[in-house]
Amino acid sequence: MNKIILAAATALVATTAAASADTVSRRQAQQADRIEQGRQSGSITWTEGLKLRAEQKRIARTEDAYRDKGYLTASERRDLRNKQNQASANIADKKTNGWARAWWAPRVGK
Repeated sequence: MNKIILAAATALVATTAAASADTVSRRQAQQADRIEQGRQSGSITWTEGLKLRAEQKRIARTEDAYRDKGYLTASERRDLRNKQNQASANIADKKTNGWARAWWAPRVGK
């Protein structure tokens, strides 16, 4: 009986860790797509794109540092979620701040 309970608890912890990893990675990918879409449309300038991508890299490095021990604690997940929320707000702000690439200027950079 105890072995069954232990196996079920282990499976639950592993599933929760995998789900949180997927959520963080999926959200990072969605935000990267939003930045690139803004760059393609011209609503995000080259320098804004650099700053937004640097912010995404900082979040990824923080996540990697948290995952060094093999899992994320609740406070670490909360911290990553807050950082991603702020990054999302920054992307929305840059897309609507009125700065845009001139229609005749070539798109440069990534």
